[in-house]
This record gives sequence, C-alpha cells and structure tokens, in this order.
Amino acid sequence: MEQYWHHRIGQQRDWVWRGWQIRYSYLMAKQSPEVDLLPPMIFLHGFGAAIEHWRYNLPVFSEKRRVYALDLLGFGGSRKAATNYTINLWVEQLHDFWVSIINQPVILVGNSIGSLICLMAVAKYPDMAQKLIMLTLPDISLRQEVIPRWLFPVVTGIENFVASPPLLNTLFKIVRRPWVIKRWLGLAYYNQDRITDELVNIIAGPPQDNDADQAFLSLFKSLRRPGFGQPVAPILTELTIPTLLIWGKKDRIIPPSLAKLFAELNPCIDLIELEDVGHCPHDECPKEFNQIITNWLK
Repeated sequence: MEQYWHHRIGQQRDWVWRGWQIRYSYLMAKQSPEVDLLPPMIFLHGFGAAIEHWRYNLPVFSEKRRVYALDLLGFGGSRKAATNYTINLWVEQLHDFWVSIINQPVILVGNSIGSLICLMAVAKYPDMAQKLIMLTLPDISLRQEVIPRWLFPVVTGIENFVASPPLLNTLFKIVRRPWVIKRWLGLAYYNQDRITDELVNIIAGPPQDNDADQAFLSLFKSLRRPGFGQPVAPILTELTIPTLLIWGKKDRIIPPSLAKLFAELNPCIDLIELEDVGHCPHDECPKEFNQIITNWLK
C-alpha cells in the first residue's frame, strides 16, 4: 500500500513542529533543464482532507519542479492535537515548514481553508511565495454579515448546547462513519461519479486516529471563537504577486457569487470559473485543472 501511494503522492515524511508530529510528502522533479529554474510548489488541503486529496495533481506538476504537500495539524496523517486552533496557527505551521524544508520562494496552492491559510501566509510573510493559486476561498467573517444581529443570541444558544462535550463526542462518532462522510461528499462534489470508495477512505481514515475525538472537540470550540480568522477582503486588496482564483460554479459549500467579488478587489487576481464543478476542482476535474494551472504558470 505504501508503494502504491508513493507513486501518487511522493515520499511521505514526518516533521516535528512545536512537539507535534506533522506529515508531509514530496516528489523530486524529474531530470529537466528547467528543474533548478522553476520554483517549488506547496499544496495545502481543505478542511477534513489530507495529502492524498492531491493524488491526481502532484505527479503532474513534479514533471518539471519539486512539489510538496502538507497535512495541517489536526488533519490527515498529522497529530490530532487538543489545542486552540486558529488560521494563524496553521499559517505559522506552513511558514515554519517552508523555512525548515525549502527556504526559497515557492508557488502556494490551497483548496478551501487551505486557500485561506496560503493567502494569510503570503500577507504575513511576503518573501515566501512568487505566485498564489486558490481553489475557492472561504471568508470566516461573512458569518457575522449573514446572520442578523437580533438572531445572534439564538444561534449562540444553540451552539452552546451542541458544544457540550458529551454531545460533541456522540456527534463525532456519527460524522466519522464512512456512509455519513459519503453523504457529505455528495454536497461538496457536484460530479457524483467522482465520489469513489478510495475518496471516502481518504476522508474517513484520519478521524479513526488516536485523539481524533479530542481534536474534533478543540476544532469545534476554536471555530466559534472570534479570533479564529479575519476578513479576507483587505488582504486581497493588498496582494502584489500574481494570483489565480479558481471556483466551481456549482460549489454548494462556499457561494460561487463570491468569486467575482473577490477577483474585482485586485488586478493581480485572475479568475477562472468552472462549469458543472463543485467545491474541489482539483479532484472533480483533475485533467482540466492541471492544464489550467500549467497554462497559467507559463
């Protein structure tokens, strides 16, 4: 099995960060005159996903350059830590990984919350990246704008009730079951034929790890705290590097209507909207996605 994944996501390694075990993978570029000239790429998965979610993409881009993929703390093959999760915590993880392993300007590629982390990393550490590629972009602050002020006490009351540890532990035991995950993927993916047993296993495996229940409890609590994230619009406005924003028009997780709003904030942002594609363009239409990235990087 390890050999099987080696060809698809590269060499898997453990890296210790702040005392926590972090999994990453890399593929060395094949012999090419461009190898030393092209910046490496770092791929960052979305919420609940892992390195394996890039299985159709990493081998393609490793033809001419080094590629890396990183499991965020709390997800994939990384430690399921009981800590205060924030976007900034993951930004620091990404930056420290870059300093320790790569330490030269890269191309950052993120999906969903991975996009948000890459964006925040570029804003905080501008020397990290030459280019930025985002596949959908969540804005944590929009929750405040969507929910009417008078309704906040009701929503907060429901959240506090659900957030009790016994209820969350029961909820976690339910949501990590493969049949539940498959139904969730049916919402995230517009192309239902892309929801294979392999994909379900990729998403369903990490929640079975030791301490996964405690990490889930910590994540849920962290998501409800005001300091979890910050608005993206001011950061998008200040971008100075070439940026590609890809959005599936059938995304049912993050509204596709945000795509044009975000793209209009900065002339550095190129927007490509994909017909009949949902929340995970890299996995729903990998050939088209890979070609789009290849063409844009040229």
